[in-house]
Amino acid sequence: MAAPKGNKNAIGNNGGRPRIEISSLWDNWVNDIIDLYKEGGSDVEVRCMIVDKCGFGSYTLWDRWISESEEFGEVIKMGRMLSEAWWNKNGRINLQNKDFNYTGWYMQMKNRFGWKDKQEVDNKSSDGSMTPKSTTIVFTKRDE
Repeated sequence: MAAPKGNKNAIGNNGGRPRIEISSLWDNWVNDIIDLYKEGGSDVEVRCMIVDKCGFGSYTLWDRWISESEEFGEVIKMGRMLSEAWWNKNGRINLQNKDFNYTGWYMQMKNRFGWKDKQEVDNKSSDGSMTPKSTTIVFTKRDE
C-alpha cells in the first residue's frame, strides 16, 4: 500500500515495522555472548542478555538471526559447544566431590544436551520395506 497522497513522512515506507538486524546489537556482542556460554550459559540467558542490552528480543527474531546471519549462527553454534563443554568439565572434575549435586548436573545434561536414560531402537525403515513381522511362539506339549 502506497503512502497517502501528500504524506511526506511515509515516503519509502512500505508499511509495517522495520526489521531488526544484527547491526542493532552492541559493540563487542560476540565476545559477551561467547563469555556467557563459556560459563555454562544457555540460549535463554543469551536472549535475555540481548533484551537487557538492546531492549528487544523474541524467539522469532532469534530464529531469524540464526538462519539469516551466518555470523550470528556461527557464534551461537560455537557458544552451545562451549556451554556443553563447561557442563561436561564440571561433571568430570567433581567425580570425587561428595558435595557435588550430581542429580542437578545430570538433569542439566539430559534437558539441555539430549542425554537419555535408555535408547529406543526403531527397526522400521522409512519406507516400510523392512518392517519386522510379528512372530507368535506357541508352546505345546510333546506327545508322550
